[in-house]
Amino acid sequence: MVQQSSLGAAQSAADVLRARYAERLPSALEDLVGPRHGQVDLPLHIAWSGLRTYDLDRPRQRMSLYRTVLAEGQRDDVTAFLNSDLLRDQWPLMRTMISRHVREVWETAFPELGRRASAAA
Repeated sequence: MVQQSSLGAAQSAADVLRARYAERLPSALEDLVGPRHGQVDLPLHIAWSGLRTYDLDRPRQRMSLYRTVLAEGQRDDVTAFLNSDLLRDQWPLMRTMISRHVREVWETAFPELGRRASAAA
């Protein structure tokens, strides 16, 4: 009996997370108009712990910035800090480094990301 209520709570938590991430989605990938190069300083409400300044010309830092914004950013942050071309290019690798909930929400909303990942595999 306890297992069932634990399972139900886990499913509810997953649904809550998916809904939260879905609210942050842009209308279209083209709405992601963030920079392609240079340094980006994330505000405290996104990067509240650790690194706050990222160099987009350094692949690991760029990947870290994208992971942070996808997990912690609101819709305005997502569109301001992420770039659609960069997101598409690094999605096949990045999708393995983000939470399952974020990945599912983004690939459901933008099937081209999932197709891109399948083609790269």
